[in-house]
Amino acid sequence: MDSLDPERHLHPSCPGKKTISSDSSEMNELVEQPLQGLKLASHVVLEKAQQRGRLKCSKCGGSRMFFCYTCCSLVGVSQEEIPSIKLPLKIDIIKHPNETDGKSTAVHAKILAPSDVTIYTYPCIPEFERDRVVLVFPGPGSVTMQDMMQTLHVKTDTAQDCPDEPFPKRLKREETPGATHVAQDQGSKTSDEPKSSESRVCPLERVVFIDSTWNQTNRIITDERLQALLQVELKMRKTCFWRHQKGKPETYLATIEAIYYFLKDYHEQCLTQEYHGEYDNLLFFYTYLHSLITKAKTSAGKL
Repeated sequence: MDSLDPERHLHPSCPGKKTISSDSSEMNELVEQPLQGLKLASHVVLEKAQQRGRLKCSKCGGSRMFFCYTCCSLVGVSQEEIPSIKLPLKIDIIKHPNETDGKSTAVHAKILAPSDVTIYTYPCIPEFERDRVVLVFPGPGSVTMQDMMQTLHVKTDTAQDCPDEPFPKRLKREETPGATHVAQDQGSKTSDEPKSSESRVCPLERVVFIDSTWNQTNRIITDERLQALLQVELKMRKTCFWRHQKGKPETYLATIEAIYYFLKDYHEQCLTQEYHGEYDNLLFFYTYLHSLITKAKTSAGKL
């Protein structure tokens, strides 16, 4: 099936080994092996659909298996048979116009969390309330997940104090006030000092992802409508994607991987809640396709 052949790698990370981030103040961290211990719905429905083979999409007539990547609709599988996920944030995906639909994992998110995920084809970009939205993308001005909330609170406070003034230029990680010392300094704050970001209302409402091969991202990321957004970089993950782009590191994630890892880290680090697999089913299709391709490669002696 065409959807087994996506070329989507965007966001840096690194699991399965001890990793040192680009910031020397961060400690080495042992990150879990990817796709292990996930709480997933049964894949029996997909196994049965695979046995039946391809079917025509009722909307566009294309030959598809499991879902139509053009129409973002299920094929040969009913909505009741697959997991439905409620996300804590709205997800906006900006897709490159030249990207092949069948090579995108973004459709997984739209099908599994339809009320919280919207896919736009560039140059269509919605208007954002920029102090409540972040863009997940690596870059010189990107901050880590740990620093994201602190930076958003700074932007929100600035907007409230100076509503008629433009936002100041986005601070780099090392320039963000208190960015690397939030946790350590909490105990030393006096009653007159502002509350920590963890005790304040979360200002984040939406997260933007770019759905494109790495070589095509420049056209979108340089768009002035996205330049005002705070950029967040995922540093501690490694892709499991089955078609790796030559010359690119393993830390460039598939779009669905980036969405999943962002929400998981957000749940643990920003909401400060223990994670119990709430968003694991975002990888429902991804893990099944991964297992199919791994078996095929093993049988062909390529693994």
